[in-house]
Amino acid sequence: MDLRDLEAFVAVAEELHFGRAAIRLHVAQPPLSNRIRRLESELHLQLFERSTRTVTLTDAGNRLLDPARRTLRQAAATAEVAASIASGEEGRVRTGFAGASSQRLLPVLATAVREAHPRIELVLKSQTYVYTALEELLSGELDLAFVRLPIPHPELSFRAVEVEELICALPADHRLAERERLRLGELAQEDFVSLPPDQGSMLQATMVSLCHGAGFRPRITLHAPDSSTVLALVAAGAGVTITLSSVRPVQSVGIVYRPLEAIRPSHLISALAWRTDNPSPALTRVVDVSRQALPTPDLDAAGINASSIGIGQV
Repeated sequence: MDLRDLEAFVAVAEELHFGRAAIRLHVAQPPLSNRIRRLESELHLQLFERSTRTVTLTDAGNRLLDPARRTLRQAAATAEVAASIASGEEGRVRTGFAGASSQRLLPVLATAVREAHPRIELVLKSQTYVYTALEELLSGELDLAFVRLPIPHPELSFRAVEVEELICALPADHRLAERERLRLGELAQEDFVSLPPDQGSMLQATMVSLCHGAGFRPRITLHAPDSSTVLALVAAGAGVTITLSSVRPVQSVGIVYRPLEAIRPSHLISALAWRTDNPSPALTRVVDVSRQALPTPDLDAAGINASSIGIGQV
């Protein structure tokens, strides 16, 4: 028994006429009659009483009719869902994010996806810093992730979504708080607060690299699990840190933010990344939505050479 058997049975049961049922199903009457006879043989049931003038349902046929209708409705619903998934109108996109910048951009993307494709679910994974996110994209554990450029994996596609300036955060009563700009070397004797080195944060790795370039190793006395806690500790006087311009609204009491002179890089670029060969139609839809919700920033205005970070390859 297959769905065509049930369709034939329901059509004859509702029309109580083989000719009208055949027209409804766009088939000839003899094959329809043969299908009903085969169905009755398979079920070991007589479904219809037939005469030269009338067709009526037997008691067994009456009992089978509602279950047959339900089965056809469920099959149609299944086919509709399958078509929706295949078109990308329905599905799940596993999305990794971490840090203040992605926590600000993510709601914008999520809202736009809900409005454009309400049956696509963003399955969110927090505390997924860039190096971890890249590994999970490559392994297939994530479909999409907020990361930072450059991306050293040719298997991944990406698009830039934000340019953030690297700045210094100091306690409001710090000896350098009155300065308009700072040189990184002036912080050589300071205590630093940082994200953990094993968390996969590019910001943490960049801070250490910049300090080494300025001729000193940062004296990190406290680690915190996220940027919000790092900034709270700075505001409490526990030390200084290198952070990003996007985090200023996160902590404004007891803290000051100052630009840094003569550092390279002076900015970090946030991006959305995904595996190029990911076959998910829902992912394609979400990436398309992101182009409107999170437009590509003007890198030239920030003085960034796009080709140096592989933007020209996208």
